[in-house]
Amino acid sequence: MKDNSVYKRSYNTCLDFIRGHKPGALLGSEPALAQQLEVSRTTVRAILASLDSAGILRVEGREKRILRHPADGEYFPDPETETSSELIERKFKDWILRGDLKPGGTINSLELARQFNVSTSGIREYLNRFSRFGLIEKRPNSSWVFQGFTKSFALELSDIRELFELQSISLFADTVRTEEGYRQLIELKSDHHDLLSRLETDFHAFSALDETFHRTINDASQNRFIREFYDVISLIFHYHFQWNKVDERERNEVAIHEHLEIIEGLERGDKRQTQKAVKRHLDSARKTLLRSIRDSE
Repeated sequence: MKDNSVYKRSYNTCLDFIRGHKPGALLGSEPALAQQLEVSRTTVRAILASLDSAGILRVEGREKRILRHPADGEYFPDPETETSSELIERKFKDWILRGDLKPGGTINSLELARQFNVSTSGIREYLNRFSRFGLIEKRPNSSWVFQGFTKSFALELSDIRELFELQSISLFADTVRTEEGYRQLIELKSDHHDLLSRLETDFHAFSALDETFHRTINDASQNRFIREFYDVISLIFHYHFQWNKVDERERNEVAIHEHLEIIEGLERGDKRQTQKAVKRHLDSARKTLLRSIRDSE
């Protein structure tokens, strides 16, 4: 399967860059664009040719002049800009959320590769990331065993999560003062109110929103170790809860309001309120996780 997500993601980034300039402005050189987009000059040339065909740019020799701003519909959809590893991560978590995988359950990497339309090596690489934590154990054939989580594991993970998120929320609060950071915050607020309005029928959609919310906060740290470890946190906190479906809608509604408290603190620039709201939310998540582990034993 050919992965052209790099081109599509870079194309979208270039559209954002163009939106930040007035029509008539000139773009930089190919080497400068390649450096800015972190892609090869070959990819840059392909992007410029597409933009020229779309009438967004006029490319004449080395001159690249902006003719107009792109419309929202001219961006590639988010799923198409995912890397193979991001695609596998999203589909695996959705598979757990929609399925009924319990401790001792078997995961067949060949079957998942066919189901997700990805390579078996990609599936194995993804699962290996969790095996070192003892969450998944490799068997001699193409299968893995899901080990589940203990109370002590959950407590240790909760402690680390709190350290990470309290640091990250402070950094994210600083980004909210920028135009891009504030735009992210308003989008998160809008998405939460939107889901709240249709929660009665769409409460399962909270898992994806929850992950977007926390990943946005943690990405503000720009710490590679926090980002990598968040995959483990996400798998456990955001998808382990589905084993206990008794009060899932109610739990999700409470969590949405806790998120909105955090967002309100960020909007007001009140770091003290924000920190208190984050601690309250993480404490709720800790209690829910421990309860779900106890109920699944």
